[in-house]
Amino acid sequence: MVDTLNAWWAQQLVLCDWAFDPDPLSVDAEAAVARLAVLGVSDRGELGWRLVETIGGGGAAIDPARMLAGLELVALAGGAGWLSQPRARDWAQRLAGEISAHYSSLDVWLEALRRVRGAEGWVRGDDGFSDACEALAVLEHEGDGITWERLGEWLAIHDRQLALWPEAPEEQVWRLRAGFSPVVELPAGRADWAGLEAWLVEAWQIQGRDDLLHALLWLAGQGDRQGWDLDANRLLALDVAARHDWLERLDGTERAYGRVLLGFVDHGEPLEWAAWDWLRLVDLAWAGACLGWLDEREATDFALHGADLVLHRYSDWAALARAYQRGRSLFEGRNLLPALEADWKLLLQSPVSPWHPALQGLIESSLLERSRRALRDWRREPRHWVLALASVREPELAMRQGPAVPVLPARRDDAGQYLRDTLDLHADEGVEALARYWLPAQAHHLNQLAADAAHGALPGAETPFGAPAAGDLALRDGLRTASRHSATIHMAEKYAFYLQMAMDSEAFDAAGLEVLAEALRGSLCRFYPDARRLLEAWASWESLLPEEEQPPLSAEIRWHLEDPGSLFHWLDWCPGEWQEPGRRPSLPHFTAMALVGPLNSAAWSLPQPESERECASIRDWIDGHYGLHAATELTEFLDFLLEVGDRQEYLVNYAPYTLNEARLGSEIATLESGECSEEEASHLLRLQRVRDNEDGCNDTDMAAWDIAQTVDLAIAGRQLGWLDETAFTRVLERAHALAAAHYAGWEEYARGLYVGFSFFMGETPERESFLAGFRQALVAWLSGAPPLAGPWASLDFPGARPRHWAPLHIDTLPGDTRTLH
Repeated sequence: MVDTLNAWWAQQLVLCDWAFDPDPLSVDAEAAVARLAVLGVSDRGELGWRLVETIGGGGAAIDPARMLAGLELVALAGGAGWLSQPRARDWAQRLAGEISAHYSSLDVWLEALRRVRGAEGWVRGDDGFSDACEALAVLEHEGDGITWERLGEWLAIHDRQLALWPEAPEEQVWRLRAGFSPVVELPAGRADWAGLEAWLVEAWQIQGRDDLLHALLWLAGQGDRQGWDLDANRLLALDVAARHDWLERLDGTERAYGRVLLGFVDHGEPLEWAAWDWLRLVDLAWAGACLGWLDEREATDFALHGADLVLHRYSDWAALARAYQRGRSLFEGRNLLPALEADWKLLLQSPVSPWHPALQGLIESSLLERSRRALRDWRREPRHWVLALASVREPELAMRQGPAVPVLPARRDDAGQYLRDTLDLHADEGVEALARYWLPAQAHHLNQLAADAAHGALPGAETPFGAPAAGDLALRDGLRTASRHSATIHMAEKYAFYLQMAMDSEAFDAAGLEVLAEALRGSLCRFYPDARRLLEAWASWESLLPEEEQPPLSAEIRWHLEDPGSLFHWLDWCPGEWQEPGRRPSLPHFTAMALVGPLNSAAWSLPQPESERECASIRDWIDGHYGLHAATELTEFLDFLLEVGDRQEYLVNYAPYTLNEARLGSEIATLESGECSEEEASHLLRLQRVRDNEDGCNDTDMAAWDIAQTVDLAIAGRQLGWLDETAFTRVLERAHALAAAHYAGWEEYARGLYVGFSFFMGETPERESFLAGFRQALVAWLSGAPPLAGPWASLDFPGARPRHWAPLHIDTLPGDTRTLH
């Protein structure tokens, strides 16, 4: 029985100088590929474009020569194995239907073909076209072969939805690649893209599977759009003159990019171009499938992810095309929007375009959910949490998503130098040393200040030592806006950056660093239920406490919050067992460590044994100031300070003089009249201070001076390893109790500390500047302005009644009985 479509199709191929064969798809595969190459079709990608072009759109006249060429291309592609037999027949049927609809008879059809050939000034020689036309006309008039009427009847009977493009549910996603070249058939193979490997190297510097995965994840999570978005937002905040100043500072290719971007801003063009990244993500996924670097499931999931992001932002194909055109314009440094219609007309208007179905609803929700799981799997390793946080400061780190690769030597050296020069962190200290940069007590302090600020319960601006600067006070009071956001992220993002530097240095134990990364992940999952809450908290705290001498990160954080592809939204947010990267001190222990006051910098975490390098400087300090050389001596001296201390020195040797002014004056006169030893000179200074009641030394309990020294030395002893953890906490608890016994609050304690510092200070030309600096520090500690000067403002004094408001979240220290859980 004659196959009507095949027979008619074979008759038309005679016009292309084919010998008549009732099965057009029986052409030899090798010969078919060779013929396709002669026709300029080197791969299936080009074939896809030629097929779309067979039937134009947008009101353009039907081109009979192009449709005839389409019949030949489909036959050759079917014979070559580029198209499956059903797909080839569907294309042949679609073209037959189009020809039959536009040309009422064979004679009209042939006349149209002759006219086109004549208009082209046919110069290929006698290819038998005229003879073929005559032969077909004779058959038609004699009623032989497949006549025009018979074809019309067959088409009417077989009218159905034709599968011109892959249309299985998970194949639909490849329609998004049509802007590069339509996908005509699956599975992908090398026949789809000639010269692909060379193009990947030249255009992307991709030389294998790992490079490809890094590029795919980068396009999904950041791409070119991040830098463009940030620049555009900055320009929107500038006036016209400042915008053009920005442009003038650019050079080379950046100037061309800047000119296009500035044109978009000035003309009110929507500043949106994410399609540039997301369509290229689909394109590279296809490239990976063609080369076999990605298996079919992997490639499809990456493409589905691109579709998922596209569907978040674009309502239809036209919006997608315009956004891509903007991105391409920025990338190439020339405005291509005027060419939008010409570039995208076929895909947007051709009735056989793979973009004919609506964009929204193209992909089944179950497939999108599958791709979401797959993308999270690619980023499941805890190090991706570190990358996400660190890449906000260093966007280049986003290229390291996916498989871990060795760090480049230059980067490795820079990371090591950063750790040594900036953090004084050395590889011989081991992974454990990174615990010193995890500061849960700092987060507790900030949370408490924010809660108190929200309830108007912060300390007053006036202190016994003066008032903080207006700017510092405003900074503290502004924390009320962050009262609903846990402050863990404020210190955790810095910790993550240090951890990334440690990873990049390759000088630390990799397994140990992975454990810390997992602990970081677990901690953040505990305090933030999802990416949005974490980023909102980070943006809030960053705006209130920007890093000194660093540009603010608020714009970058907001970008990650708003971009659906940002790595933060694709991390594993399932909390496991909670284990922090460093130990969390109890609230009483933190309070006790805070008793050191401005005598040293605030201790935001429990001290730990330090490296020999650091210990050497600590030993020098203890020796120089206290003459202590061993653990036993330190322990004895700590007992002395807690039980007796300098306060007894005052009570025994100086307090009695306050009862006998004559004796005090005589003692001073005697010492002033002769040569004094160093010890006598020190005694004279103190007598003079008693005489003048300098800083109220005769009326103030100086126990705080001994307590602060005790805590300071205990921390140093713990760092030296002279005190174990049990001994250290015992000292803290004794200091805590002693403070509670002597003082009712931080202001009284601060007076005692200041007076002791002043009274026992030796003679030095810098005395007044030292005292002024100490007073300024006490103002900051008492007022909490600036917020990170010290923690007194957020802590209840030992033994005092609680006065602080409970934060609205669980990011507090253990022992805080006011926490709402």
